[in-house]
Amino acid sequence: MFDNLRILWHQGKQYIPNVTTVKVPGIFRGRPVISKASVDESLLADLCPTKAITVNPVSLDLGKCTFCGECSIQFPDKISFTMEYKLSTNDRARLIINEEDDSPIVLNPMLVRAEIHRLFGRSLKLRQVSAGGDNSCEWELNASNNVQFDISRFGIDFVASPRHADGIIITGPITANMAEPLERCYNAVPDPKIIILAGTDAISGGIFADSPALNREFLSKHTIDLYVPGNPIHPLTFINGVLELLKKR
Repeated sequence: MFDNLRILWHQGKQYIPNVTTVKVPGIFRGRPVISKASVDESLLADLCPTKAITVNPVSLDLGKCTFCGECSIQFPDKISFTMEYKLSTNDRARLIINEEDDSPIVLNPMLVRAEIHRLFGRSLKLRQVSAGGDNSCEWELNASNNVQFDISRFGIDFVASPRHADGIIITGPITANMAEPLERCYNAVPDPKIIILAGTDAISGGIFADSPALNREFLSKHTIDLYVPGNPIHPLTFINGVLELLKKR
């Protein structure tokens, strides 16, 4: 007991008391802001490997953005990344950041199905599916349940079997080899169920978007309940998005 008290005295509490207000380190790239500064827009657009930047006027699609930050490095007067980690939404269009739009990214309440809060508001079990992912988003999802973030305190847990789940989290661009296993996993989840896309690769295909090795037909057949942008996602982005979807904030 005394050893535990000594550790607590020296290290303090490791968990984050409030995941909705905590500050992140200065190296974090969150929601971008685009100014009206005049730049060579063609050069700006050419910088982006995933074509996340469009011009006339300039906009940035967080569903495609790899958060490499090259646009803000080369054109700091035009694009800057804030520390805002609350990036999740259930409306794909809300991931597109436009010039001089500094408003937060939020969920569209009209798109939240009533049964989500009614059935999953107190407990949510999720099955994570790596559909060709590179393990970066998978690691961050694991981190969301470590002692710092502790997503389980909100009744949100990951389960091993889709038959024990209330929904699935998809990471990766969905390769052709994973298309059928993904569909089978989804079908094994009891109704009603939710779908969460975690990371740039899952949302848009990322740098692999034009690859013939992908099969993303699953996304056109089912309704997506939450988009969590990031490359990889941050645990706070994922946790806050799910809490907002379940109305737990």
